[in-house]
Amino acid sequence: MDREYHVPEDAAPLRVLDLTDELAYQGARLLVGLGADVVRADAPEHLSPAENLHWHAGKRLMRGDLDELAAGADIVLESGPVAGLRGVRADGTSRWPDVVHVVVTPFGLTGPRKHWTGNDLVLASAGGMTWLGGKPGGQPKPPPREQAVQLAGAHAAIGALLALHAGTGQLVDVSVQEAVAATLETGAVAWIHAGRYPVRNGGVYEHVAHRIFAASDGFVAGGYSGSDRMWTDLLKWLLEEGGAGDLADERFSDAVTRWRERPHVDEIVQRFVGKRTARAVAGEGRARALPWAEVVTPAQLLDNPQLEARGFFVDLGEVRDVGFPVRAVDTVRPLEKADSWRTTARREPRTGRGSRALDGVRVLDLTWVLAGPYVTKTLGEHGADIIKIESKHRQDPTRFAPSMRLRPGAGPDDAGYFLNFNRNKRSVALNLRTGEGRELLRELVPRCDVVVENFSPGVLAKWGMDYESLARLNPGVILVSMAGAGQTGPWRDAVTFADTLAAMSGLSSETRDPGEPPQGLTFGLGDMIAANAAVLATLDLVLRGESGHVDLSQLEAMVATMGPALLEAQLGAPADGRTAEFPNRGAKAVPHGVYPAAGDDRWVAIAALDESQWQVLRDIAALPDPTDRRAGEDEIDRALAAWTRDRPAEDIAVRLQDAGVAAAVVATGEDLVDRDEHLAARGFYPVLEHPLAGPVKHEGIVARLSRTPGGLDTAAPLLGQHTAEVLAELLGVDEARLAQLKAAGVTE
Repeated sequence: MDREYHVPEDAAPLRVLDLTDELAYQGARLLVGLGADVVRADAPEHLSPAENLHWHAGKRLMRGDLDELAAGADIVLESGPVAGLRGVRADGTSRWPDVVHVVVTPFGLTGPRKHWTGNDLVLASAGGMTWLGGKPGGQPKPPPREQAVQLAGAHAAIGALLALHAGTGQLVDVSVQEAVAATLETGAVAWIHAGRYPVRNGGVYEHVAHRIFAASDGFVAGGYSGSDRMWTDLLKWLLEEGGAGDLADERFSDAVTRWRERPHVDEIVQRFVGKRTARAVAGEGRARALPWAEVVTPAQLLDNPQLEARGFFVDLGEVRDVGFPVRAVDTVRPLEKADSWRTTARREPRTGRGSRALDGVRVLDLTWVLAGPYVTKTLGEHGADIIKIESKHRQDPTRFAPSMRLRPGAGPDDAGYFLNFNRNKRSVALNLRTGEGRELLRELVPRCDVVVENFSPGVLAKWGMDYESLARLNPGVILVSMAGAGQTGPWRDAVTFADTLAAMSGLSSETRDPGEPPQGLTFGLGDMIAANAAVLATLDLVLRGESGHVDLSQLEAMVATMGPALLEAQLGAPADGRTAEFPNRGAKAVPHGVYPAAGDDRWVAIAALDESQWQVLRDIAALPDPTDRRAGEDEIDRALAAWTRDRPAEDIAVRLQDAGVAAAVVATGEDLVDRDEHLAARGFYPVLEHPLAGPVKHEGIVARLSRTPGGLDTAAPLLGQHTAEVLAELLGVDEARLAQLKAAGVTE
């Protein structure tokens, strides 16, 4: 984080009562990073030394009467199965109605499956993320390091700050399943718009030409999608070193041809990469401003010069942990005991004035593709007025790239990808290549509270719109910058895609099955992780009524999810029993995996999370019962697979959950959108009417606030649909002036 962003010395820290389990540990940790006084009422249980250090450093253990502790808190953060919640009454209301009470449960506080249980594997499967990982023909796999529950934790922290901004006294409902289902990129959106869904393929992106390639001594992530320069400069590199093959043929200058013949192009690129070391390919790629990165292990993160230069890591005695994606503190200590809150009074929130948490907040949106638009999407869902600046002269691939339109026959104004991530926004067309376009943009700054951008570092400065310049135009402005590696450091100019960030973060290396190469991810998980962090940073400044520059590094946001992996590299990792045959085993449960079900490529995730669940599962499926379940895991897994193989996945999940065992269908996009009765009951895929696409389902809101709920009000705009409206409303531009601007090509 930029050092300009800090908690003032005279500001009372937020007081957070932490009643979380693994479903929301990340939420409490993110609030620690913001400088909150986070107090646990119970000592954490069943954690490895690495997990205990990572999840609970910076917190304090303060025992006492739960009602008294809650009465002194600004936020109560609670998680777990509905049946075990301590702060939610039988009628679904909060036991502590005068505080912000955030509750993270496997499936939410309402709906027919509210009593179902699950851990990361089961919930990643129920939310559609497991389906996207793994090799063709093999078991589907979720992303490594419990990304499903980490996403839910991030949404819990966001929900807490939203509720505080609206005023105290709200219950915030976060479903892990929905947190996952909102983070699939095209996983469900492709089904909504095209009647198909992505399938696992071992890590090859479906809509961009990126993947993992084998180098001479390791692996790199990269490709050639994006602007035309990504291809022409890669081709120039291949030609300079004699590795271009026939790619210099004129026909490959056409992006459609390259896409159609992608296997051939990839084969030549693989041949080139395979003769070089991973570090050499990544280094030369950065030097040429191309999106290539070495696939590193978590242990190698400590050697990353970019992370070190930005002071990212946290020292915890003799070990180093990952830092925070949004940081207002410089040091944290391992969990320690305490007798009282650090301050004598709660911090007074700046309350909102409307029916939604961010009513009255206006955001100038200069973003494109996924990470930035996901930020403004979230802010818009909760009432912020999003002014999206775009132009046909700087084409957002999610509008203009044929591979990302999803809808058959779609054009720039009804591209499916764009529709999902740009609802609740107003579009202003400004050609920022013109002086008048840039001047109009500057004139909008004093009328906005927040500016969000994901340009390369230095672009805003060239336009006279760096933070110092914006602050002169609007002293109260918040600038949120979302460069891939951050605004400072030796890699500040690195060009990054989702796959290169995953490779740099250590995540891609952990997608490998034992003894096999890494597979990578096939969706932009890192974009949405970074977006959640940027939303959290924005809300923190808005809540405190402060201006500032948020220097959000997407790389740091991803690395911040890898803490247990980094600490295990230093302290030792618990055995998890994973094999190439059974890649979904876990260190804390036996059995724990994904099993075949009746039908073509149908699967069910099952985990016995405690002894009672094991006994129930054993009896239902007639499983063997070895004295040491870990030693007999192969026998148990094969017997369980034989039992599931001829049964419908839905029937298995319902039967086991009704008996108290964690299980879920490994959901496809079709399952989520059209077959999941629970998501339907909770209205997770609301319909918006679009002028060209007609009625369209959209992924819904994750953090559900009881008193100031968010909402999806308007479909994504046509390009420039609100140009005249916004320029007249905010700048007083009349029709004559608008006609002049149009004639000069400024508003296109």
